[in-house]
Amino acid sequence: MLDKINPQDIQDLDDARIAIAYLLNLVEELMRVNREQQELVQRQRDEINRLKGEQGKPDIKASRKADDISSEEERKPRVLKPKRKREKRRKHQEVKIDREEIAPINRDELPADAEFKGYEDVIVQDIRIETDNIRFRKEKYYSPSTQQTYLAPLPEGYTGQFGPTVRAFVPTLYYVSGMSEPKIIELIEYIGLNISKGTIAHWLSHGSVAWEQEATDILQAGLGSTSWQHIDDTSTRVNGVNQFCHVLGNPYYTAYMTRPRKDRLTVIAVLQNRESPLYLFNEQTAEWLENFNVPKWAQSIIKTWYAPDWLEGTQVTQ
Repeated sequence: MLDKINPQDIQDLDDARIAIAYLLNLVEELMRVNREQQELVQRQRDEINRLKGEQGKPDIKASRKADDISSEEERKPRVLKPKRKREKRRKHQEVKIDREEIAPINRDELPADAEFKGYEDVIVQDIRIETDNIRFRKEKYYSPSTQQTYLAPLPEGYTGQFGPTVRAFVPTLYYVSGMSEPKIIELIEYIGLNISKGTIAHWLSHGSVAWEQEATDILQAGLGSTSWQHIDDTSTRVNGVNQFCHVLGNPYYTAYMTRPRKDRLTVIAVLQNRESPLYLFNEQTAEWLENFNVPKWAQSIIKTWYAPDWLEGTQVTQ
């Protein structure tokens, strides 16, 4: 490109403009080549560092391009809006009062003419963590005629050696507070209960049957609450494996179910709250197979999944 520029040929302003344009193009080309060489050298350095067990240069993306120009609106001076006076929330209106206690005054310290003018309320928030151990005395009867002993059952919610409060408290500490099992045992024993490691482990691993049934009931009620459902999914890791968390719900409920896939059959299974979808074969099945031109060999296989009589209707999990 330089061979096209001869300083002796520059006689006027137009020739100078042409020469400057050639020089600018040359500078731009050299800058491009230099930038590519710098990137190549950096990649080689990163590869060398990787082979040595080190980390390469971090790839930090710019938040805005270098040639971005602020818009006319952004260049306008900002007008500060007057700050709204924040109203302090009256927390005492939301505090549940569990008990009331009168704080007496030492009347010996009062003047002789002091008159009683009522009370001034002060709310103090506190918690109480203590044991609530109960000795149930279950009534027992014996019938000579039947030769049987009749024993009263425990009240609802009480099973085994521990009550419903501590059974709900332990999963809350584990799943909500993120406490480990040894720390949970340490806290429970500090409160005053005698509990074993096996009991805690059993509650956390096998004590979710009631919760699973409650989640199923919520899902069934939610599916019947509206004529439509919203479903979405997001990637999640399960034991180091990529799976999908399906979010199902409407304005009245939300349910979460994790599945290995997110295909159409998986979505059907999620709507049915099952691990695998459930199919219903009835008198319309043969008609649908014919309308969609399902191959005969496939129809013959499908017919082995249900009873011969279409009218009876058969549910099949496949």
